[in-house]
Amino acid sequence: MKAHEELVEFIASGPSVRSVAEFQASPTCQARVADLIRKEKNDGLTPDEKSELECCMTLEHIMHLAKAKARGHLLHG
Repeated sequence: MKAHEELVEFIASGPSVRSVAEFQASPTCQARVADLIRKEKNDGLTPDEKSELECCMTLEHIMHLAKAKARGHLLHG
């Protein structure tokens, strides 16, 4: 499952605020991103891989913001 599909499934499941705060991408997704970053540094990426990595980085940023907001809700009720 691609990163965006994984995130859509998570959102569609109706997660609790705590689940959002604690969300972690699957090990498979984490490994794919690590592979893309490694390949970008060593060999360069194909246009499709570059697009995939950019998408993953955007999703990571969005989830970082959502997690921060969720943690704020947990702290302040």
